[in-house]
Amino acid sequence: MKSGVLFVVLLLSGCSRSNNLLLGRVQVGSHSVVVTDCYRTSVPPPQRLGDAVYRFMPCRDADVLIRGDELLVNGQSYGRLNPADSVVVDHGVVSIERR
Repeated sequence: MKSGVLFVVLLLSGCSRSNNLLLGRVQVGSHSVVVTDCYRTSVPPPQRLGDAVYRFMPCRDADVLIRGDELLVNGQSYGRLNPADSVVVDHGVVSIERR
């Protein structure tokens, strides 16, 4: 019983309304980023590397870098992002939802 309650508390501690690290959903700057192919119980939060430079690497196979308005995933450029665009990385396939 105690271990079940502890698991739920730990599960919810990585989650907020905009961030759910266990499901790979985070807010990076003004962009929602979802990485669906990482199956880990512990995911590092996004890092702010400088002025308008963010990195989210929930697993070795998904390295998302937003530098200003440019999106790079695993070192490959996917062009410019609008301020509220969303990004989905699903098993190596990158999709941008334009807003």
